[in-house]
Amino acid sequence: MGCRLFAQSTTRHVVVSAGLAWAALLMFGCPAGKEENFVVGTPDAAESVGERLFLETRFAQAFKAFLDSGGKVNDPLPAGDPVLDDTQTIDQPLPGPFAGLTMNCRTCHLVDEQVPTPGGGMRTYADFARRSPVPERADGKPTTPRNSPPLVNASLDRPGGLLLHFDAEFATLEDLIAATFTGRNFGWLPGQKAEAMHHIATVVRGDNGQNDPAQQFDGQPYRILFTGTDPAIPEDFRLTSEFRVAVDSGTDQQIFDAIVKVVAAYVNSLRFSKQDDNGNPIRAPFDIFLQLNSLPSQPAADESPLDYSRRLLQLVQTREQNNTLQFVTANPNTSDRKFQFHDQDFTFGVQELQGLKIFLAEPLTLPPSATVLAQGGIGNCLACHPAPNFTDFQLHNTGVTQREYDTMHGGEQFALLFIPTLAQRSAEPQTFLPATDDHPHYQEPFRAIPSVSNPQLTDLGVWNIFANPDFPAPQAKIRAILCAEHVPQPCPDDSTLLDEAIARFKTPSLRDLGHSAPYMHNGQFDTLDAIIGFYIGAAAQARQGTLRNGAGALQGIALTQGDLQPLVAFLKSLNEDYQ
Repeated sequence: MGCRLFAQSTTRHVVVSAGLAWAALLMFGCPAGKEENFVVGTPDAAESVGERLFLETRFAQAFKAFLDSGGKVNDPLPAGDPVLDDTQTIDQPLPGPFAGLTMNCRTCHLVDEQVPTPGGGMRTYADFARRSPVPERADGKPTTPRNSPPLVNASLDRPGGLLLHFDAEFATLEDLIAATFTGRNFGWLPGQKAEAMHHIATVVRGDNGQNDPAQQFDGQPYRILFTGTDPAIPEDFRLTSEFRVAVDSGTDQQIFDAIVKVVAAYVNSLRFSKQDDNGNPIRAPFDIFLQLNSLPSQPAADESPLDYSRRLLQLVQTREQNNTLQFVTANPNTSDRKFQFHDQDFTFGVQELQGLKIFLAEPLTLPPSATVLAQGGIGNCLACHPAPNFTDFQLHNTGVTQREYDTMHGGEQFALLFIPTLAQRSAEPQTFLPATDDHPHYQEPFRAIPSVSNPQLTDLGVWNIFANPDFPAPQAKIRAILCAEHVPQPCPDDSTLLDEAIARFKTPSLRDLGHSAPYMHNGQFDTLDAIIGFYIGAAAQARQGTLRNGAGALQGIALTQGDLQPLVAFLKSLNEDYQ
């Protein structure tokens, strides 16, 4: 045959048939008369390598400035980016876990770095800030317009496919990661994408595997690690063929694409309800309550999350009437009443049950009658947060942007704010649209932090992305969501849909809220009590017609102050000890 194959197995016992081996041979090639080791990668290796890249601190623009001043890829920094000195919170800053270095993904998507720090705690790959700090550059922006959403469960499959970021900017996980590595979070300005990619490829080519975090993981240079075949690669880090790239001969784009793909594999692995270090399932008290009472934890085949949530309420009410419900009184993994990472009892009792029923309760009419409003007990939360993921993955305007704007500029000023039509926006895109790599000088007034001195600034969310030619990838998915609200009527034209996109943001999941405060895209609310109070007010505005482009489901909220504590107790029952 002119070539001999040796299929090297791994600790995960990957079995390679002769047919698969020869298919791989044809893919990679083997010159006649030359023996090659055909090494099979480990299925989960991309997640391990992706985590190392997630922690890599040399991809930022500040490290590029260090190289430009005569530094080398593997040299220690004489001084890091000051933005990493501290971890910003809603109170006093905490010591930065990456102080003395430059930006990496983990800076804004923390996990256990601040667990032992007073005032810190566990995170679900989110930060503690109202808006995430970014490296200082000439644009003078100290933070992003929004905070960092949790990454756990962020890439769950959903009807219609992925839409990521609060404003649905990205249609794939790879697009999001690529934009993050080459964007403002890492210190790159619009228009510097090619420069950023070249820098990142330079770091990968020159890495010697001796820096941190390499020593926490495989300890191999990236150029060896990405071959996937070198015998020196630890087996748990041996990439399969789909993730490999020839670093020494690959282009900047090829190397960058390989990095993005591996990091996407890592982020895609971040899920709730996994296992702890002892193999025990990690679940929330709510999940244990369902299990204890043999209640369904997932929708049936062809059942929507909304219909499942309604059925779940009926089942719970029936068993409550029959006095057959059992309550959760201890953590099944520890046999006591405590969480490991939450300051609360691991329980699901009478108060949590009452909160569940309020959460799932719907009004019979929109808007509810005055009698129903006075009685309360109707959260209508399932309209946007159906179980079991507690998000509909859709786009809604709950009034958060209007509240921040009106709080700053005075009551009902948001209703008077000039927002251009599609025709006006298209005629003056530089005046109204977000800056991008193709159009770095666009002014983006509607993807900005509100300012007392400039009432033209606010954040309109999806409005910035929909029908924007600089963001072609998510358009079909966004349009499908906006059009669905008009079924069975024909979908309106884009001009009408753009007006309906004003101040809409993606619905977040409610799981493990205790590890992702402050809440909402702008971090306005510190507590769950404050959020529920906000929704009571927003619902009243929606019924009065004073909430600009508000979600219709808000009108169905009928809550009193007596409903607040049961609802909070239920939401806390969705917490879990994510590891």
